[in-house]
Amino acid sequence: MPWGRSNRIWFIIHNMIKKIIEKSLANFLYFYKNLGYRIFLATGLSLILGILDGFGLTMFLPLLEMVSDPSNSNQESMGRLKFVADYIEAAGFSMNLTTVLMFLCIFFSLKGLTNFASKAYRVYVRLYFIRNLRLKMLQSLNEISYKKFIFSDIGRIQNTMTGEVERVGAAYRAYFWTVEQSILVAVYMGFAFVVDVQFALLVSIGGFLTNLIYKQIYKKTKGASRILTKDSHNFQSLVIQHVANFKYLKATGLLNKYSSKLRNSIFDLENSKRKLGIHDATLSSAREPILIIVVAVVIMIQIEYLEASLGPILISLLFFYRALNALMAMQVSYNQFLAVSGSMENMISFQQNLEQNKEINGKTPFETLKKNIEIKNLNFNYGQEKILKDVNLIIHKNETVAFVGPSGSGKTTFLNILAGLIPVEEGLMLIDSKNSREIDMHSFQRRLGYITQEPVVFNDTIFNNVTFWAEPSQDNINKFSVATEKASIKDFIESLPAGYNTELGNNGINLSGGQKQRIAIARELYKGIDILFMDEATSALDSETEMVVQQNIDQLKGQYTILVVAHRLSTIRTVDKLVLMENGRIVKIGDYESLMQDAPKFRRMVELQEL
Repeated sequence: MPWGRSNRIWFIIHNMIKKIIEKSLANFLYFYKNLGYRIFLATGLSLILGILDGFGLTMFLPLLEMVSDPSNSNQESMGRLKFVADYIEAAGFSMNLTTVLMFLCIFFSLKGLTNFASKAYRVYVRLYFIRNLRLKMLQSLNEISYKKFIFSDIGRIQNTMTGEVERVGAAYRAYFWTVEQSILVAVYMGFAFVVDVQFALLVSIGGFLTNLIYKQIYKKTKGASRILTKDSHNFQSLVIQHVANFKYLKATGLLNKYSSKLRNSIFDLENSKRKLGIHDATLSSAREPILIIVVAVVIMIQIEYLEASLGPILISLLFFYRALNALMAMQVSYNQFLAVSGSMENMISFQQNLEQNKEINGKTPFETLKKNIEIKNLNFNYGQEKILKDVNLIIHKNETVAFVGPSGSGKTTFLNILAGLIPVEEGLMLIDSKNSREIDMHSFQRRLGYITQEPVVFNDTIFNNVTFWAEPSQDNINKFSVATEKASIKDFIESLPAGYNTELGNNGINLSGGQKQRIAIARELYKGIDILFMDEATSALDSETEMVVQQNIDQLKGQYTILVVAHRLSTIRTVDKLVLMENGRIVKIGDYESLMQDAPKFRRMVELQEL
């Protein structure tokens, strides 16, 4: 072979081995990062298991010798493994049939106990791994920036935190089953080489050649796994949207049309899983026939061409049957690992994405608002689109401030910045003269109430919705009563047969839009807060209920700092300060009467609502 071609072949082999090692190391480090020392303990149990099995099989050597010649107690046929018999005799036991059978039972009993400990420990480690993954993702998801979250794929988030976690757990199980089988292969091969080097080399070559058969299946399995992960994300996303938009789809006759997309996704998911199942079935079915063929060919070569004796071959065969069996099991389990490797890649990418978009939080804890919140030269962009431009504003403690303006003027975005949902990127937000970047925004947000246009209602009782699962002590029941009265929902609750223990159903399906909004308002009033945010909070209420709620909220003036975004201008007549916004800028600040006089655009808005 020309030297240049030989170099190219060795270069290709070197790169292939390098990639395998790098990938294996990356997988190991990922598991080690999540499991620590537990990996080595599980691996150690596998090693002990293989050694005990090897010693147990070793006892068949003198047993076979005694069966063929009961008077023979010479253990020379054990070759290099004779040290096992030497240790037994040194312990005071003579090598007879009783001793051999006794130690055979001892070794395999110890193997059984070790096998039990190994499998039980693997179950514990796998469940710990899944729990650890879920807790880490939950923590990372809680810490992701709101700006990044609103552009995230919700289907991917749900699928990764539910189905994908289980598949990564299966990846762990398959990976370490592969590791365990690799250890067993190495142990059995070591024993086999000690007994018969020539036979061991031939079977090793056979084992290597079988690996080439599986290479293409491995490649196809990994590709199918990635497609399955993608199809799972799409399916979860479509299911979420189907449930969330069910009422609209049903009312407009589009339910069946949308369902066809969901049906296609189900078929895609089934097709991906079928391909993976076929690849796994191919490996499992081919496992034993290939094993027997390799052993048969090697025995034929040994006996017919190399004129070896059958005795050492038979005992080597015990080791190599175990070794090849472990090798085949390793190949099958590795293919099973590849079948879920797409989920593992997705999990690693998802965790990195969460970590990279982690919310930056200050260290100074927030206790209570003492003076004011001041905004200086605030600018904010979504990508290339400029949303807020050179905004300056001071909001004093216990002041009620309303933000008005046409849709798209930046009101809700500004409110989200004031609530700490979106960090200040250009300009300053000072809370009691402290830069918001230095303040622990989690402690700040615990002192906020936030009522949105889309009310949040949990699938639980009214009491748990309002109190956020507080214990039903007398004090909490009293607080609940006060909050529901302020939100004008107390009479409705008391009229229900189950009272505050009434189940509200999925997303409050048992309530009207106005009732859901009042439950949300009651929840915020139940909290001990400093600042109350109301983003179109009364838009779902009828005029009469809106007036009652507004009267009650007016009673809170002077007790809380209240920030309101409103299109329905009837709700903001009595606020302390009105902030008129347009195209991301503050164009006018004043009370209701002054804006009626000095701001034609505001006056026009009032006239259109016939106030």
